Amino acid sequence: MKLALQIVLIVSSILLVLLILLHRGRGGGLSSLFGGGVQSSLSGSSVVEKNLDRLTLFTAAIWLIAIIGTGMLVKVGA
Repeated sequence: MKLALQIVLIVSSILLVLLILLHRGRGGGLSSLFGGGVQSSLSGSSVVEKNLDRLTLFTAAIWLIAIIGTGMLVKVGA
């Protein structure tokens, strides 16, 4: 069980980083430092951005569950 949670944690961590990097910069942050602020932002969010947001939140929830599960297994000593 511990190994399965660790694998889920590693996979969800990598996926979460990739999904966060796919988001469009909103300006003013590190993305504008590297030229992301030059692009004009469109009004409103597209369907792709909304789906990307949902997928990111779902992956973050899986990551959080894996973190809590791993922590509980370490605390119990299994």
